[in-house]
Amino acid sequence: MANALYGKGREGFLAGEIDWDTDVIKAILIDAADYTVNLGTHQFLSDIPAPARVAVSAPITGKTVADGVADADDLTFPAVAGDPAEALVIYQDTGSEASSRLIAYIDTATGLPVTPNGGDINVAWDNGANKIFKL
Repeated sequence: MANALYGKGREGFLAGEIDWDTDVIKAILIDAADYTVNLGTHQFLSDIPAPARVAVSAPITGKTVADGVADADDLTFPAVAGDPAEALVIYQDTGSEASSRLIAYIDTATGLPVTPNGGDINVAWDNGANKIFKL
């Protein structure tokens, strides 16, 4: 699979239900052995089984939008242990798994897959034209 946006995430942006620069947005390291992505039907964090969630980030900071391109400060997952992570999911955190909307699935990035060893895992977002993602 290649990096892509969840269909319901796109819908959330178009309906004004997701505001990239003001909502709480987080990322999760994902063990693909425990989660089969479905970009067309998966909508909420509750669609990702708990065993697939290797680590959850703090809220993403420094978020910007320009010309339909989402960018943010690079991210650190501190002291990660557990299963290997082959992907990263970005989501809108509402405080409830049943309403926290999935935004993007990223599985082709420098450093993926990664096998946690108890140390920090740093995520440096792409500095190309599309940054984290482009609508």
